Amino acid sequence: MEQPENRTEQLQEQLKIVKTESPWKIAVRRFAKNRLALIGLVILVIMFLICFVGPFFSQYTLNETDVKNRNSAPSSLHWLGTDKLGRDIMLRVMLAGRISLTVGLVATAISVVIGATLGAVAGFYRRYADTIIMRIADVFLALPTLPILITLGAILSDLKVAPEKRIYFLMLIIGILGWVGLARLVRSQILTLREQEFMQATEALGLRDNRKIFRHLMPNTIPIIIVSATLGVAGAILTESALSFLGLGVVPPTPSWGNMINAANNLIDFRKRPWIWIPPGMCILITVTAINLIGDGLRDALDPKMKNR
Repeated sequence: MEQPENRTEQLQEQLKIVKTESPWKIAVRRFAKNRLALIGLVILVIMFLICFVGPFFSQYTLNETDVKNRNSAPSSLHWLGTDKLGRDIMLRVMLAGRISLTVGLVATAISVVIGATLGAVAGFYRRYADTIIMRIADVFLALPTLPILITLGAILSDLKVAPEKRIYFLMLIIGILGWVGLARLVRSQILTLREQEFMQATEALGLRDNRKIFRHLMPNTIPIIIVSATLGVAGAILTESALSFLGLGVVPPTPSWGNMINAANNLIDFRKRPWIWIPPGMCILITVTAINLIGDGLRDALDPKMKNR
């Protein structure tokens, strides 16, 4: 006769087999196994701490000038040297990181809200809504993004918009122009999910359309949105840096990584004063690379097709 203790152990083993992890726990576990993604995450966290916490420990202020020590090489007083006005470059790099990272995050958030909403509406209602939204998306895809951004930046310059206010316009412009790709991804996912059995259950229950979209369909597109948003932050940072480098984005005295590189706009500064442009350039390289590593890791972790790898 089988002992009760053995029977209990067998039941426990069967329960362990039946019990499955939630999709999010599986994704976190798979992401944690990706060393490159973890390295990117650590680098990005360190970059955020340096940019948002580091300035509080600096003995200098943003616009504090020292004409006697202008264009000085890195030293114990100025770890990354000074610029042509004698301002501490290390402090300006950290404050510029705040601007560049904030522009990237906010612009991506705007594009995610617009793209995810329009994509979900197009995929759910189809027909006329789908046709109108996708034709608008085609128009945005046909627009030359960089020339439009340069034109809008020139308009802001002609209107003499204050530097601290240009940042908000820049976030809005980059966000509005960057929603198309995500909208197409969400739309295709919604078209597939719309035919699933759980959506037939919502029809039988008589739920409203907005609840079907935002409570039942949109949560199933979160993995796609997360991956797209992560990679979108890197693109927004590069766009802001390019515009600022051309003098059409964030303009001095407000620092950004792009306009700090533009400060070395002659051959003498480029060759003999590398401390002026190398630190912001390296920050752009390191930050964008880290974000791309995180995006690749999230894609691998959240994509069911990668499960067997």
